[in-house]
Amino acid sequence: MKKLLLQLDSNRLASAFDEVVAYDGGADVVMQRGGATEADVRDLIYGCIFTRGPKDLNNTAVFIGGSDMAIGEKMLAAAQKTLFGPFKISMMLDSNGSNTTAVAAVVKITRAVRDVRGKKILVTAGTGPVGLRAAGLFAKAGAVVTITSRKEEEGDKARTAIQSRFGGAIAVECLRNASEAAKVLDAVRPDVVLNTGPAGVLLVPKAAWSNRQGLAVACDLNAVPPLGIEGIEVNDDGKQQGGVTTFGAIGVGGFKMKVHKASIARLFERNDAVLDAETIAELAAGLPA
Repeated sequence: MKKLLLQLDSNRLASAFDEVVAYDGGADVVMQRGGATEADVRDLIYGCIFTRGPKDLNNTAVFIGGSDMAIGEKMLAAAQKTLFGPFKISMMLDSNGSNTTAVAAVVKITRAVRDVRGKKILVTAGTGPVGLRAAGLFAKAGAVVTITSRKEEEGDKARTAIQSRFGGAIAVECLRNASEAAKVLDAVRPDVVLNTGPAGVLLVPKAAWSNRQGLAVACDLNAVPPLGIEGIEVNDDGKQQGGVTTFGAIGVGGFKMKVHKASIARLFERNDAVLDAETIAELAAGLPA
């Protein structure tokens, strides 16, 4: 029986990237539905669960993507609500690659410092989808997390959202531009700096982090020049410089692809898996980096 993956994408054109990874992850057929909305989910899921008997539903799964994580979360909730009794299929949420990217960065950093419990971690631009999940996963693991935001009210909103879902300790610092980075790092004194800011925006100059006492790891997920943390190259993958272990976007991205493919494969191992940030993190913990 063929492994069928229903790809629900909130964008008008469903992601070709996600389609390719779906095939590489083990799907035999990818059924793309671009422009999908929360209202569309129920009938699309019904089409999946009522066409094969319950014993064969591990061969059907759902991937939810698109550029808007908020819409993706609503579609995931709607999909879960549609399932009942033995009529269940596995599903995965990875809008804009946010879950797999955040998880890959968290695992890379955790392995570099060995144990994040009690470590002070600064997540710059931590109000976006990747930052929210990375901060939450670190907090859940026992780290002391600070996120930055350009606006205080957005930072407070993000802190509430993270603590509501993941628990843990979250603080907020305002970081409006790169000129304020040194002051923020002085205040937080982090063991780890993770940049999750927008493409092409420098947030942390090299002078603010290089040779900084106590800083063990700096990771930048921005691959578009100017990079988010000056001095880190996109291919850095555990490089030692200025007394700091550094990771760049491609250095993390290779592992992100492993996590993404392994997650697709996991969908077809059972019919009741729900892969979101936490469950993807559990899967990634067992993968070689």
